[in-house]
Amino acid sequence: MFRFSIFTAHYTNLYPTIMLTPKKINTFTMLKLPSAFLTGVRVREISEDRCVTSVKLRWINQNPFKSMFWAVQGMAAELSTGALVMAQIRESSAKVSMLVANNKATFTKKAKGRITFTCNDGMAIQEAITATVANGEGQTCWMKAEGVDQAGDVVSVFEFEWTVKKKSVGV
Repeated sequence: MFRFSIFTAHYTNLYPTIMLTPKKINTFTMLKLPSAFLTGVRVREISEDRCVTSVKLRWINQNPFKSMFWAVQGMAAELSTGALVMAQIRESSAKVSMLVANNKATFTKKAKGRITFTCNDGMAIQEAITATVANGEGQTCWMKAEGVDQAGDVVSVFEFEWTVKKKSVGV
């Protein structure tokens, strides 16, 4: 049996699942999250424990003060955490739902130029997914994405509380 999606191409029981790549996630963003794609949010790097996204200040994503609109920073930050959640769910091969329950943000400097968001919490979400698959109960996990400008200064820090839950058999 052959099953293909933009995340994986695999033959059931013949080949292992292919890890998410920046290109696959950016294609997903273009198709399913067009506002993030049009404002320039892109995944640059993803591994088992880390995801890096970036966005450059442009006319379409600026505020009246000639810096990056906070919501665009939020999209880039959320994608850096959410891509790790998607990757870990994909890796688990289980049917798991994901949802942001809460978020917090701190802004320390005007966001100008290219802003890079890094999340290093892949192992934390992996533990939550493993627990929900094992016991069937929903789990929560706080994940942090730090936004840094080209000079290396932190411009914003976002924290997202992700909830993961094993899907019921009929769903």
